Amino acid sequence: MEVQTTERASDRATELLRAAPVIDGHNDLPWALRKRFGPDPATVVARIDLTRPQPELHTDLGRLRDGGVGAQFWSVYVPCDFTGHAAVTAVLEQIELVHALVARYPDRLRLARTAGEVEAAIAEGKVASLLGAEGGHCLAESLGVLRALHRLGVRYLTLTHNRNTPWADSATDEPAAGGLTDFGRQVVAEMNRLGMLVDLSHVAPSTMRDALDATTAPVIFSHSSCRAVHDHPRNVPDDVLARLPGNGGVCMVTFVPAFVSPDAPRATVEHVVAHVEHAREVAGIDHIGLGGDYDGVSAVPVGLEHVGRYPVLFEALLDRGWSAEDCAKLAGRNVLRVLRAAEEVAATPST
Repeated sequence: MEVQTTERASDRATELLRAAPVIDGHNDLPWALRKRFGPDPATVVARIDLTRPQPELHTDLGRLRDGGVGAQFWSVYVPCDFTGHAAVTAVLEQIELVHALVARYPDRLRLARTAGEVEAAIAEGKVASLLGAEGGHCLAESLGVLRALHRLGVRYLTLTHNRNTPWADSATDEPAAGGLTDFGRQVVAEMNRLGMLVDLSHVAPSTMRDALDATTAPVIFSHSSCRAVHDHPRNVPDDVLARLPGNGGVCMVTFVPAFVSPDAPRATVEHVVAHVEHAREVAGIDHIGLGGDYDGVSAVPVGLEHVGRYPVLFEALLDRGWSAEDCAKLAGRNVLRVLRAAEEVAATPST
C-alpha cells in the first residue's frame, strides 16, 4: 500500500475533516510544556506562543487547524514517581495549565465539559479542549479528589499509568490486584455516577475485563492499539475489543511507534492503518477512534509527524475504500457519542 506523505494531503481528506473534525483522545502538550518551562502555569503561558510554529513540539495552534482537529483531550498527566499529595498537587497544576492556555487563546480554544459544548466549540471554529487525567495514582486513593477533578473539568481518568495503583493492575507492572480491587470498582462506579469516562489505556487485560464487568457506561481506550497486530502489553487483546459493541465503548488507536510496529522506532502510516482496520474488523466501525499521543513520545510514524498530519491518515483510508461516513465515525463521531452516553448514565437516577 502506497501512502501519500507529502506536506499537503488531498483535498478530499481535508474536506472530510472540515465536515467531521478529529476528536483526538490523548495529547501530552501540557506535560511537554511543563518539562520545558516548569510547573507554574502562569510562567508557561508567558513563555510560549502557540500561535507561532513550534518545531520542537508536535502541537501548535496552526497545525491543529491544518490537521482538522476539532476537539482534543489534553492529558493532565502525572508520572508514577509522584505519589500521594505530590501527585494530587501535580495534577491540579496540569489542570490549571490547560485552563490558562484556553484563557490565553480564547479565539482558538474553548473549554468543553460536555458533548454539547464540544459541538458548540467546533461550530465556532475553536478547538474544544477537554481534560483527561492519566494515571489513577493522582487520586491518592480518594473519591473526594476524583469528584474535585470532575468539578474542574476532567472528563476521563486513565485507571493506571505504567505502574499499578493499590486498586488496579497496570499492563506494564507485575500483577498484584488481579485486575480491580473492591475500591477499584468503587472508583468505576463513582466515575459512572459523575459522567467521567473510564479510560482503559495502560491497564492490564485483567483490569480491562473487570472494568467492563463493573461499568454501567461505555468505556474508552484513549490511546491504545491492537495486540493481535503487534504483541505489545499496551495494546488491547481481541477478546476485549470484541466486548466493545456490548459496552458501547471506543478503542482510540494510537500512533506510538513501539505500540504499532515491531520495527519501532521505525513506523509508518501503513502500520497505523493496519491497527485501525483490525480494530474495525473485531470491534466494529462504531467502536473505533484516534488517540495520537502527540508530545508524549520522542518518535512518531513517518507521515504522521505532528498534529497537522491527520489528513494523511484519512487519505490512506479513503484510498483503501473507506466511506466518508466510516471515516467520520473514526475521526470523532464515535467518541462524541460515548461522551454523551456517559452523561446520560450520570443523569439517570440510580435504583
